[in-house]
Parts: sequence; C-alpha cells; structure tokens
Amino acid sequence: MNILITGASRGIGAAAYALLRKHGHRVVGHSTKGSDELVAGDLMDPSAPRNIWDTALAELDGQIDVLVNNAGIYEAVADNATDDEWHGGWARTMTINLQAAADLGKLAVSHFLDLGIPGRIINIASRAAFRGDSPQHWHYAASKGAMVAMTRTIARGYAGDGVLCFAVAPGFTVSEMTEEYLQGRGGKKIVADIPLGRVASTDEVAETIRWLATEAPASATGSVIDVNGASYVR
Repeated sequence: MNILITGASRGIGAAAYALLRKHGHRVVGHSTKGSDELVAGDLMDPSAPRNIWDTALAELDGQIDVLVNNAGIYEAVADNATDDEWHGGWARTMTINLQAAADLGKLAVSHFLDLGIPGRIINIASRAAFRGDSPQHWHYAASKGAMVAMTRTIARGYAGDGVLCFAVAPGFTVSEMTEEYLQGRGGKKIVADIPLGRVASTDEVAETIRWLATEAPASATGSVIDVNGASYVR
C-alpha cells in the first residue's frame, strides 16, 4: 500500500513509519522541518497540508491508499494565563491537532472518491478525548475529542464508497520524549493509574496503526482503539 503519515520524526509517528516500511509498504513521512527522508511542512501554515499531500502524491506515483494523521502537539496553557496567551495556545493546538488533520482528511477522501478506490484514514487521538486531561490542557483534550467526532463522521459518511476511517486513542506512551519524566517522581504517579502496571510503548501503538491501515475489517470503520493499559475504559 501507499501510505502518508504525518509527524513521523519521533515517538509514535517514527515507530509507525518504520514498521509500515518494514512490512513492505511504500511510506511517505512528514515532519515540521523535514529531512532527507521526510517531507517538510509546518502545520500552522494553512497551505502546508495541501503541499504535504501533493508532495507525497508525487512520490507515490499519483496514488495514496492510507492517510495516518499522527502529527500533534501537547503544550500547556495555564488556566490563569492572559487572554492573549490563552487564545494563542488554543489556536495553535486546534490548528495543528485538528484543522490540519481535517484538511488532509478532506484531501484524502476527495482523492479516494475521484479515483474510485477504497481508502483508509487513521486519526491518532488520545484517551484525553474521553477522560479529559490536566487543568493546563483543556485545548488538547478538546482537539482530540473533536478528532474522534470527525473520525466517526467520515466513517458514517463514506463507508458506502469504500472509504474507512478509524482512530487510535493512546494513553501515556513511553518514547524518547517521555523517558526522563517517567523515570522521575511523575512517572510513578502515572504508572500507579494504569492497571497494566506500565505505560504503552510506541511499538504497541505503531502495531495498532499498522493493523488498522492494512488488515482491520471494513465493518470496524468508525472504531476507536484504546491503547492505554486500562487506565481509561468505556
């Protein structure tokens, strides 16, 4: 399959990018600054989603079968921040986490319909969509809750055309970005809240993405797969 994945430079995105390529798929990855392997694109720029899509389409000889909307940010905004800081934090988080994913999703759906081919979209949400997040992350939880609603809307709207849409909702995930924190006192509190007794690995989330992108049955469209060690069940 030909696959585009955003936010592929680290964490879950890098693990999924490597795993999908290992399984023989043609994969174009994206990161903010780009690299020799990854397409560049700052998702705060309204033109970036289309530029990323068009670049990936050219690299994949005119056909993309799967879009993985993984790129996102997790930036705190205090509940006593100034109005400008508050609005700026909300705008940045909603633009990168939601609007850019929506823009790419729109391009993917149009592509699938125009070519008359089946296609899949996998949106990386969060358990925060269901259980909320910290007092400094109202905007993050809101962006992920909206992503889940968008996933279900796409699934319901286009299943008859062979376009499937899924979401993955990880909990806290161990990666190079979180390893130091997990080894400190904060990590003990996080692990204590997880019945499994540990946080998820990026490889576990990547395997979930791979399965949804390539093997999940069509009847599962609209599903949200939790990967959080039962720290939130619904």
